[in-house]
Amino acid sequence: MKALVTTATQRTERVFLIGVEMKSKTELKNRKGGLPIEETLNELAQLVDTAGGVEVGRGVQRLETPVASTYIGTGKAGEMAEKCRELKVDTVIFDDDLSPAQERNLERIFQCKILDRTALILDIFALRARTREGKMQVELALLQHLLPRLTRYWGHLSRQKGGIGLRGGEGETQLETDRRKVQERIEKITEELKAVEKQRHTQRQGRKRNLWPLASIVGYTNAGKSTLFNALTGAEVLAEDKLFATLDPTTRRLHLETNQNVLLSDTVGFIRKLPHGLVAAFKATLEEVVQADLLLHVVDVSHPHAEEQTAAANAVLDEMGVSGKPMLMVLNKIDQVDHPGRIEMFLQQYPHSVGVSAKTGEGFGALRAELSKVLKPIRLFVELAIPHEAAPVIARLHELSQVVERNFDGPQAHFKARIPPHYLYEFERYVIQE
Repeated sequence: MKALVTTATQRTERVFLIGVEMKSKTELKNRKGGLPIEETLNELAQLVDTAGGVEVGRGVQRLETPVASTYIGTGKAGEMAEKCRELKVDTVIFDDDLSPAQERNLERIFQCKILDRTALILDIFALRARTREGKMQVELALLQHLLPRLTRYWGHLSRQKGGIGLRGGEGETQLETDRRKVQERIEKITEELKAVEKQRHTQRQGRKRNLWPLASIVGYTNAGKSTLFNALTGAEVLAEDKLFATLDPTTRRLHLETNQNVLLSDTVGFIRKLPHGLVAAFKATLEEVVQADLLLHVVDVSHPHAEEQTAAANAVLDEMGVSGKPMLMVLNKIDQVDHPGRIEMFLQQYPHSVGVSAKTGEGFGALRAELSKVLKPIRLFVELAIPHEAAPVIARLHELSQVVERNFDGPQAHFKARIPPHYLYEFERYVIQE
């Protein structure tokens, strides 16, 4: 698949967007998440911009049901094709998934490249992947998408004749050869990703030895997840005002005021109609979400369709089988909300939610306090008496535990503290009472 990339020798691709509005309200709600067709096309335009293309026009057709051969009606397709030729369009992108047969038929009509929403998202992922793991996951999803569409890439499908040592019959068609090669590559990448998954499992086991809880940041793409992650942990994850700025997961330690250590993980963003194959290909990455003790669901509360975006993200979480996990709703970008009543509406709908601004830091105190309550680890409440001269022990106690009470009067300093069980052995000689 040819990426929509601007280079020194290639001009920006001119893109025409096409959406279908279902006349049936039930069908419309199921296919578009209840959003008007213009809103779904606006999001598609954002995806095109992220991929490096430029929208030069769009078209909409109202239908009772999609046409089997061309998705839109053949008459409408011819009309839009003529408009695309006038606009010198390079690529036509549909807001829904197309079958391989529909793509072939539409290419004959439009005489240019035809992509659907899934192909565009995969193209963006291919541009954004940076690590070896991310590139393998994207390649796997691309190959799985390409496999049933190979026929449109080949016109020379005559059988190859058997040669020396291969006499007695005709060889494979070029198509069969390519299918076999693609299938072999898919199997190889799947095996390599299993090794990556095993490595991630080993890393998680190492984290568990510290008994640190894991919190994964999830949510709709461009909701400000990476900006929030950077602000909380001091990391330098790429954060841009574009869809799918972050693909590769990053995990950092977050130290809370109660002397708790929490592992915070930034993950790939979700979107409406996220391709199922992409969710499967990114299994190793999304395993951080599956294994998390808490999900921080970041919502762009300033977005006019924040409710629909929240529902779309929840749908992906349902597909991953983690919808029942403890979840803390983080209402981001409160500094951009014009009507305070909107924030109050969300706070009432989600009682344990927290309003923040990842950009300004507003609400971080409340967020960290809520994290301390929700992720309270197993700790032993003990009373200790430590000699004043054992200053390093007292410093270590403050470093590892949550000191509730302290008294420095008398020959020994007395403390009441909550200590993680795996660190208790360091202070056993000073314990008065557990």
